Amino acid sequence: MKQRRWMVVMACLVALTLALAGCGGGGGGDKKPAAAPAKTQNINIATATTGGVYYPLGNAMAQMFNQKIPGIKVSAQATAGTPQNILLMQKKEAEVAFAQNGVAFYAFNGKEMFKDKPTKFLRGITNLYPNVMHIVVNANSDIKSIKQFEGKKFVPGAIGSATEINSKEILGLYGLDYKDKKNVKGEYLGYSEAAEALKDGRVDGILIAGGLPTSAVMDAASSVKIRILTLEPDMIKKLVEQMPWYYEVTIPKGTYMGQTEDVKTVAVANLLICREDLSNELVYNMTKTLHDNQKDLVAAHSAAKDMKLQDALKGMTVPMRPGAEKFYKEKGIMK
Repeated sequence: MKQRRWMVVMACLVALTLALAGCGGGGGGDKKPAAAPAKTQNINIATATTGGVYYPLGNAMAQMFNQKIPGIKVSAQATAGTPQNILLMQKKEAEVAFAQNGVAFYAFNGKEMFKDKPTKFLRGITNLYPNVMHIVVNANSDIKSIKQFEGKKFVPGAIGSATEINSKEILGLYGLDYKDKKNVKGEYLGYSEAAEALKDGRVDGILIAGGLPTSAVMDAASSVKIRILTLEPDMIKKLVEQMPWYYEVTIPKGTYMGQTEDVKTVAVANLLICREDLSNELVYNMTKTLHDNQKDLVAAHSAAKDMKLQDALKGMTVPMRPGAEKFYKEKGIMK
């Protein structure tokens, strides 16, 4: 009797074992389940208007990152410029952005248009190239100095853009103001629209901030004779002393059609920044990819020729992301 019970128990155990083995399906019970595919991380790069330099460079960066860094899907977004870019980052609608260093300084420290609203999440990746201030008039105009814009129609940039902030700062040196005093008539337009307005004679002057050469200035110069105003040495000195993120630069003669003389003006640094929660590994890979493939960016826009590894930290007005710092330490740029 005991032997019979023992045989029944053994038979049940064998049946149970076979049933469990069958649960693997198709005889594959001894195989481990396939690992879930790695999740692709979406990265949005906020740039600026399509008539400037940020947008074509941002698209080139997106393509480069997609090709060389696995596990991410990167796209570039046209925007009104730095202030909107920072707002998009604040809303977590952009992870990476182009930014003028002065506006980034205001944002991080809660000053000017960011008063009492500091954006402490901003982190630096690299300095890209100088953002050169082009103050452009028709060559047939009597305007030879910024101070002569009093009572004239002037395009300070798109409303809420970094260029508009530059216009406010530079015109302010000459006692000119298109908002409060209104001794200048402000026309808010993006770069492409500003060039069209200058060509059509609807405005007396425009300010375009960008690398050399900037497409909107080239566009204007291809249709009408233009003059790019030189800033007086004492005004350059005054601006740099008051706002040290500006520095003096020269637009070499021949940069634009019909430009027969060097132009003394100012520039700010164009930065590539990110949110502080973007992984250090990804930031390291982005930083390395940018500097290792800088020549590919030049193919997208010649302004990238001024992107130099030794200048990567120049004009940086926000803290660096450790992933970027790691790359610069490897290259001897940081200690």
